[in-house]
Formats: sequence, C-alpha cells, structure tokens
Amino acid sequence: MAAWWRPTRARLRLDRPAPSLMPPVTERKFRRTSTRRRDTPASRQRAVSAQARQPFSFLLFLLPVSRRQRPLGPMSRRALRRLRGEQRGQEPLGPGALQFVLHDDDDAEEEGPKRGPGGRRSRGAGKEGVCVNNRFELINIEDLEEGPVLNGERSDCLLTDAVVSGNKRRSQSGSADTKKAGEAADKAVPPEQSNISGKLRKKKKKQKNKKNTTGEILENGLEDIDRILERIEDSSGLNRPGPPPLSSKKHVLYVEHRHLNPDTELKRYFGARAVLGEQRPRQRQRVYPKCTWLTTPKSTWPRYTKPGLSMRLLESKKGLSSFAFEHSEEYQQTQHKFLAAVESMEPNNIVVLLQTSPYHVDSLLQLSDACRFQEDQEMARDLVERALYSMECAFHPLFSLTSGTCRLDYRRPENRSFYLALYKQMSFLEKRGCPRTALEFCKLILSLEPDEDPLCMLLLIDHLALRARNYEYLIRLFQEWEAHRNLSQLPNFAFSVPLAYFLLSQQADLPEQELNSAREQASLLIRQALTMFPGVLLPLLEYCSVRPDAAVATHRFFGPDAEISQPPALSQLVSLYLGRSHFLWKEPATMSWLEENVREVLQAVDSGDPAVEACESRRKVLYQRAPRNIHRHVVLSEVKEAVAALPPDVTTQSVMGFDPLPPLDTIYSYVRPERLSPVSHGNTIALFFRSLLPNYTMEPPHRWVRPILSC
Repeated sequence: MAAWWRPTRARLRLDRPAPSLMPPVTERKFRRTSTRRRDTPASRQRAVSAQARQPFSFLLFLLPVSRRQRPLGPMSRRALRRLRGEQRGQEPLGPGALQFVLHDDDDAEEEGPKRGPGGRRSRGAGKEGVCVNNRFELINIEDLEEGPVLNGERSDCLLTDAVVSGNKRRSQSGSADTKKAGEAADKAVPPEQSNISGKLRKKKKKQKNKKNTTGEILENGLEDIDRILERIEDSSGLNRPGPPPLSSKKHVLYVEHRHLNPDTELKRYFGARAVLGEQRPRQRQRVYPKCTWLTTPKSTWPRYTKPGLSMRLLESKKGLSSFAFEHSEEYQQTQHKFLAAVESMEPNNIVVLLQTSPYHVDSLLQLSDACRFQEDQEMARDLVERALYSMECAFHPLFSLTSGTCRLDYRRPENRSFYLALYKQMSFLEKRGCPRTALEFCKLILSLEPDEDPLCMLLLIDHLALRARNYEYLIRLFQEWEAHRNLSQLPNFAFSVPLAYFLLSQQADLPEQELNSAREQASLLIRQALTMFPGVLLPLLEYCSVRPDAAVATHRFFGPDAEISQPPALSQLVSLYLGRSHFLWKEPATMSWLEENVREVLQAVDSGDPAVEACESRRKVLYQRAPRNIHRHVVLSEVKEAVAALPPDVTTQSVMGFDPLPPLDTIYSYVRPERLSPVSHGNTIALFFRSLLPNYTMEPPHRWVRPILSC
C-alpha cells in the first residue's frame, strides 16, 4: 500500500497544469487552503481507487516531467495546440474561446454531477462560455478589481493581452520553476482572474441596477397616476401638436374610481403608514360577496344577505341608460314596518327592525340621523356606509358609476334612498377633511340626473372644487355649462369662478402669459359678479371680520339698501353661499384683489354704466321664487342662515330624514295598504290616550261604556 501511495501522490502533484500566473501571496494562500482541503484520508482513498482503475499509470514516471499528460479522458486544448505546433495568441478570440477546465482528479470526482457527458463542465452556468475554476472563492476579490470596466464587463483588450502574454511565457519556459512563474505574474494578469473579476463585476452591476430600479419605482409610486400616464404617452413619440381631439376628452361629470376612496386622499396627506397602520388584516373567510367602490365593508357589520333590493334597466336611448331600484315583496313588508316605526316617533322601533333586516336602507338612513343628532358621528357614518354597500350590491351589471351616462329618476321613491345616502356620505367626507373625495361624490350625484338636479348639487360643487384646489375643473364646468344652464346667474358660481381664476394666477408653476391671462379673467368676472349681486359684499366682509371703507359702506349701491331690496329667493341663495364658503376669501392677497375691483365697480356705477341698470332689472325678474329642489338642498345642507330664510310653506311641513320634501309628481310602483287607525274611528278620550301613549291601541268599547259616553 505504501509503495502505491507515494508514487500516486507524486503523480497527482506533478499532473497539475503549468503554474498559474496569480500573485505569489494569493497563490500561496490558494495552495495552502487547497492542500488542507484535499490532503484528507477520504481524498487519499479516492486517489488510490482512481490509480487502481488506471493499470498503466506507473509508466507515466518513465516520461520526462514536461511530457506527462493524462492517459485517459479528452486532451486539453493546450495539449492539442502543442502537438500541432500552434500558439494560443495566433487564433482569434471568440465567445467560446475562453473555456478553462480543471484537470485535477479530486476536483473531477467532487464536481461530477456538474459536468457534461464528456467529462467537461456544462456551459450553461456562465455567459459567453466563460467558466470560473475558483470553486471555493479563495481569491481575494478586492485585490483583483483594478481593471477598467465597460458596461459591467472587463475590457476585451486587457483580457486578450493577459492570455497572449501568459501563453508566450508558458511556451518559452516550458516546465519553468514556480518562482519564475511568480515573477511573470507581476507583469501580466491571468485569464482566470480576469474572468472571475468580470463575472463579479457583472453581478455587482446587476445588483446596482436592481437597487436603482427599485428606488425609482418607490419614488414614482408617490406620484399621481395621471402624470405617469402622461409621461408614457409623451415617450411613445406619437404626440400631435395642438389640443387633443374632443373624442379623447373625458366627460365633465366623469367619475374616477380611485377618488371615491377617502383613504387615497388621506394617504396623500398623512402617508400610508398613518392611514393603514391600525387596520387589521382581512379574515381568510370572505364574508362579503364582492368588492365595492363606494365604501369598504367592515368586519363589524352583520353578515350580508340579500335584503330583496335589486335594479332593473328601464330604457336606453341616445347613449343614456335609465335604471330603477326595485323592492321585492319581502322588502316591501319591511318598508311598511319601517313607516310604522317612523310614525311611532320611537327610534328603538327602528333598532328592533334593523335586528331582523340589518341592510334595510331607509332604516339605516333614519337611524343615522338620530345618531348624528346625539353627537355620535362615528356610528352615523357607519350606518350610511352600510346603506351604500347594500345598494351597491344590488347594482345592475350595466350600471356604471363613472361613465356619466346612467340615469336614476328621483321621482321614484326607491331611487331616492340612493341619492340621500350619497349626499350624507359626501357630507361626512367633507367634515372629515377629504374635499377631493367629496367632490367626486358630488359629481356622481349630479351625473345621475343632471337636467333636473333634484338635490341641486350645482349650489355645492363649486365650494368642493375650491376646497380641493381643483380650479381647472371648476373653470371647465363653467365654460361648458354656462351656455345652456346660465351658471353665472347663481351667486355661488358668480363669485367662485373668478376666485378660481385668481387662485390659479397665484401658482408659480405656470407660464407668465397664462398667469396674466388668468388674472385679467378673474378681475373681469368679479366685476360682473359685484354688479349683478351687490348685496353680497358687505355680508362677506362681515363674515371675514373686515371693516369696509367708509366710501363703500355709505354708497347707495353697496350699502344696506342693496341687501334689503333683493328678492327673498336671492337672499336665500346668498345666505347659503356665504354661510358655506366665506372662509375662502380670508386670505390677505384675495382681500386686496377684491378691494381693487370694488373701487373700479364704484367708478362704473358713478359714471352711469348701462350694465348696472340691466342687472337690477334682471334681479327683479329672475328671483321671484325658489324651486323645490333648492329648498330640499337647504334642508339637507343644514346651514343655519339659509334654513332661517326658508319660506313658511316649507317650514310648516313635516320633513322626514329618509325623504325630505318629496316631489309633487311622485311615481309609485306599489302603494302602502291602508291601516284601520283607531284614531279615525275613536273619540276624544281615545285621542287623549293616543297623545299620551304613542303605542296605545284602543280595544273595542264595552257595552257599559256607551251610556257614559252618551251622557
């Protein structure tokens, strides 16, 4: 065994390739580590077994040291070139020219699974056919990163020179000593190190690119989606000069889904961590049947079951589709119970009804008002969201919230619940500090019936647009609807549109020409508004705690007579606008701009401008009486100044929260059955007990009661 072992060990030591050209320190480190790894009893046993499989290996010692080659297996390219008398530097370098194969028997056995059928390594591990023979990564990579890098790869010239110089030294020295090889390594870079460094530089370059790409994605995620889409369109190179065609322009009442979620706006203000930090992950079992746009279902809600509410398509013509909600027989019975509970004037009856029908819409809305009157805003908002969820689950497949072409007739009682639920949700969003989301809900309500506008959302949409700083949308709405809706005759639009122009002119990111144009348009419109509605100025200054100039306060055009002489309907509109939007005028720059235009209006009045008399005659004709939808809007708005200006015929009516001031031409799909009320067939004593006990029901009178009553 000893006779076989020593020659075998010597053969293994002499069978290695020519000494490498790595630096001496690195080479010693590599040899010391490789010897420590390989000189083990297991490696010795493998070497003995490999020698036993080669019966003529002892003849290898008869040859000179420089002529020793492996008797088995394919010959290396270097050996083939030496037999042919060629040198490596004479052949052109190609993608597959840089292929290095280890010729160590121990490495061959350890790397067996990674080699191909011919004993060579598989070429799919690296790019361009480059294989690295440093399996254990024993070479210090920091000492090798000294060459120039281009696009994550080492220069080809450096790699070619290193290979050519290495081959020349090997051909000249033959079986040179290790010391000479170490001296030659100081002048040239070995191809193995070049390959390792180039491959590692590629990896580092890819990692840097991934990090940069991730950082750019995180930064771009904070930007607006519309700006990203515009950037993509600009990069396509298909832009045309001039304004976009009318077909590509969205409808003025187009609703965006992402702006219906208040969390989107709150994340922009406070960050995603502050908004979503306290939200718990959803349960694995899906309790709710579908995802919705108007609200997000909560885990604290009762399990959803269809309450009997549905929607059907009535007709579709001229690009508009008319829909209507429908009540099943079960839902109709629940509706009758709800009306009886409302007549009882007891909120607990509605609570009992919701225990059996947790998604009855009118009960949820009525109980929400009761909670709001008791200062329980959170419960009131939760009930409204549950009502919206119940109605959205009943949508028709063709009903769209965003297109602006779907219509719901307010004259149908089944549709009014949806209008009122949207309005109450919009009010909660505005109070919560989400004006952009509230503006989207306002557009949605207006798009359901824009011609009739049953809730008169035109008296509110300008206020929400200014609060959301969406000045361009307000200006566009005014320009498109002024011709057929006469929006300038409403005090809120007459003053809000010039204010939007002025605030737009204060932005620094616009060109100078656009800023000057917006400022001129704002001044022109505010003069027209002051001329048409002179009774707005002094109350506005009083709301803003600004003392007017004596010349303005004592002038006959802006004085107290202007406020007293205006019609009651106009006074109601002015009170509604000032009670809601007066704080938008408190900025010093806005007040100074308003003062300049007031002085110019006074000069026009003193000079006898005919436009002043025309506006006065128009005020007397147009504002005789406010329509019913304006009264309904005032009742829902709960602005104290506007509610106090309501006419007596409205204040004397009983206004229900689930259906305030219903239309006079209501279209009923089913009729409530007549109830045999004991009050109508009773007497004075029955009415007395009825007034004391709302739930009192009179029993049939006994025979002995009649003589007493007759007396």
